[in-house]
Amino acid sequence: MKKRFTESQIVAAIKKQESGMAVKDICREFGISDATFYNWKAKYGGMEASDVKRLKELEAENAQLKSMYAEACIDLRALKNLIEKKL
Repeated sequence: MKKRFTESQIVAAIKKQESGMAVKDICREFGISDATFYNWKAKYGGMEASDVKRLKELEAENAQLKSMYAEACIDLRALKNLIEKKL
């Protein structure tokens, strides 16, 4: 089963590593793999918890906008096909 970690937990894990704690010890404490930790570090390294929260909000907004754009493109294509049939 996948565990979900909060932004503050992810940032805390990265801060522990930056303060000198070994990655293996952090991974054991959080119950994650080394790869997961390094993925977190690549994505969230140098951020504060509020920055991570804002990033997630922006990603969700971006996904919603992409969905709206895709729907608009489908509608436009349908209207173009309808106009072509009438001509």
